[in-house]
Amino acid sequence: MTAQPTIAVTHLGCEKNRVDTEHMLGLLVQAGYGVDANEELADYVIVNTCSFIESAREESVRTLVELAEAKKKVVITGCLAQHFRDELLEEIPEAVALVGTGDYHKIVEVIQRAEAGERVKAVSDEPTYIADETVPRYRTTSEGTAYLRVAEGCNYRCAFCIIPHLRGDQRSRPIESIVAEAHQLAAEGVEELVLISQITTNYGADLYGKPQLAALLRALGEVDIPWIRMHYAYPTGLTPEVIQAMQDVPNVLPYLDLPLQHSHPEVLRAMNRPWQGRVNDDILYRIKAALPEAVLRTTFIVGFPGETDAHFEHLLKFVERHEFDHVGVFTFSPEEGTPAATLPNPIPQAVMADRRERLMLAQQPISLRRNQAQVGTTTDVLIEQVNPATGQLIGRSPRFAPDVDGVVYVTGNAALGQMAQVRIEAADVYDLYGTVVSPSAPQ
Repeated sequence: MTAQPTIAVTHLGCEKNRVDTEHMLGLLVQAGYGVDANEELADYVIVNTCSFIESAREESVRTLVELAEAKKKVVITGCLAQHFRDELLEEIPEAVALVGTGDYHKIVEVIQRAEAGERVKAVSDEPTYIADETVPRYRTTSEGTAYLRVAEGCNYRCAFCIIPHLRGDQRSRPIESIVAEAHQLAAEGVEELVLISQITTNYGADLYGKPQLAALLRALGEVDIPWIRMHYAYPTGLTPEVIQAMQDVPNVLPYLDLPLQHSHPEVLRAMNRPWQGRVNDDILYRIKAALPEAVLRTTFIVGFPGETDAHFEHLLKFVERHEFDHVGVFTFSPEEGTPAATLPNPIPQAVMADRRERLMLAQQPISLRRNQAQVGTTTDVLIEQVNPATGQLIGRSPRFAPDVDGVVYVTGNAALGQMAQVRIEAADVYDLYGTVVSPSAPQ
């Protein structure tokens, strides 16, 4: 009997993609395949690609070409495979298989067919699959943190976004399924769950006839995990019921990631987000009144076609007025197949870059002030790394989400993957610095 081939997985793109990667790893391990972190030693390399914006596509293609040149058997999965399902096998002859965003659960069968000499294309035209708590999963995040996908796909049609084309319409998991997986993760020692989907505030609308995020948060309050963090909360979905649930459920962090994209009603209308222009200010004031401790993160797009100097100044003042804790700024990327790709009045690249720089510079003193307000406080920090050379610990406080926000540099002794009480002694624009007061009591 011939030995099973070994398989390495390269992950690119967002945390939704990461969960797909983790399920593929889990299924392969369950089927008895050796999974190797070292691409050079592996027989097959699965590349879970991103295709959200041009720079992400370029990184995905660069990775594929490098592996092809190294004579690897390449399996292309994820958004690029979904996006260019008719071209990729032709353009990358070394690729032995193509797996779409709704087909990652077929990975074992795909590898078996490739081993038998077949060139496999497993790409559903309309992705409809979403994994549940029964699908094996091999986590790739730090041991204390796990992403928990509550839904997949999106029913909105923002003019700049290709996600619905790549991931299909929204499909939510039942509350019972999500809670069951949360209990499994708690049993593995996870201290932080990050709830993810394309629009978490729309969770359940397809399944229950109306959004059920408040009910989901209350159900997750029964799970023995200290931190539950929400990503991608559209402002219109932050209803009084959701805000009340955030107030009532002690392990739901008052942390909101609001993908606002812009502030000016005319730009929002051009983005096909007209509902948002009417509510931006009101909802932000309401959140701050109800959750005065709330940490607010957002992202903006500058240089959307037709964005005038006046539109940009409106955005600049909006950022200065609301004092977000964390802000990400992207320059517009025209995506083929989206309405925005063909809009008139494109903004020159140099103007976009200048606007991005100005917005980031306006945000820096705000972020610094918000971080400096933490100096002198004592907070829980989830310890995630240790610098082997210095022994210094690195972790995150409730203010910081994994991968997108800052970190806390910690002096003292504490266990990896565990919470520690840390006194914050210094701050800069992005990060905090502190000393362990005491490791937190075991949960």
